[in-house]
Amino acid sequence: MDTARKNLSELTYEELEKELAPLGLPAYRLRQLEKWLSSGASFDEMTDLPLKLREELALKYSDGTLKIINKLVSAIDGTAKYLIDLGDGNIIECVLMKYKYGYSACVSTQAGCRMGCTFCASAGAGFGRNLTPGEIAGQIKTMNRDAGVNIGHVVMMGVGEPLDNYDNVVAFMRMAHDPGGLNISYRKMSLSTCGLIPGIEKLMKEDMPVTLSVSLHSPFQEERARMMPVAKKYSLDKLLEICKTFSLETGRRITYEYAMISGVNDTDAHAAELIKLLGGTLCHINLIPVNTVKGTGYRRADRVRIDRFRMTLENGGLAATVRRAMGRDIEAACGQLRRKAMEENSGKA
Repeated sequence: MDTARKNLSELTYEELEKELAPLGLPAYRLRQLEKWLSSGASFDEMTDLPLKLREELALKYSDGTLKIINKLVSAIDGTAKYLIDLGDGNIIECVLMKYKYGYSACVSTQAGCRMGCTFCASAGAGFGRNLTPGEIAGQIKTMNRDAGVNIGHVVMMGVGEPLDNYDNVVAFMRMAHDPGGLNISYRKMSLSTCGLIPGIEKLMKEDMPVTLSVSLHSPFQEERARMMPVAKKYSLDKLLEICKTFSLETGRRITYEYAMISGVNDTDAHAAELIKLLGGTLCHINLIPVNTVKGTGYRRADRVRIDRFRMTLENGGLAATVRRAMGRDIEAACGQLRRKAMEENSGKA
């Protein structure tokens, strides 16, 4: 996407009206334009607008369209993974998933990630830049148009740490919630963070009833800090304290993401400590069979071990489920396709 020119797809109708006031467009033309932009169309595709107007807009503005450079579709469950070119040398990825309740999108919020979690494919692929609100929304629009669907749920669990791009992510959520835009309920949005406490504190005051998902992965501070460098700055006890406050202030349940890694964090002692730390709080534990990522040395815990861990948590009074694996045959976990593409490009250089 051309980031040098203003992206019209990031504007509300009122902002669009103000921006294009010098053109003297009637209200019905602005509504036509807004509808096209919300669908992810390029200026060339806006065929009910006069050609001269489209040419003038293309000269001065960006339409926010994103270019698909690769797409993989799972033969197992139809999950589709997209590799997207931002037009400035940065690439991102996003995933389209179909559930009984409809379509859900997993979107990236940054081109790369600065958090350095040891089990994540994004950590070894470098950091490019933050995504704009329009680029985050553009992933949903791109998948809607390509697949001919209407995405009604969004999880910010792709490449990047959403709270490390706070202002743009909040602007995206407001844009996605707008009835004139993607019209996605806040309650159907989920934001995943590795535990940036200042961001959680700010989000708590936004009056946006989104689901907060926190990457936990260990109930022991020293072990968590080895897996997730961010824990050295924001300790586990402080993180759990703000999460409890978040639930009390918002009335929203916290989801704790927990990657099940064989021989690392899948023992009975880990389950017992989770019960001790989280018992009596408004929370849900999402157990994630970890994906194999080259260079990490981590292996997925076996299903018997995962099921025992879940049952231990449930017997201890915690709500726990095992995340359904989606698109396993196409490496649909965040960061894997982007990392592979960047390694291939680096090899050509």
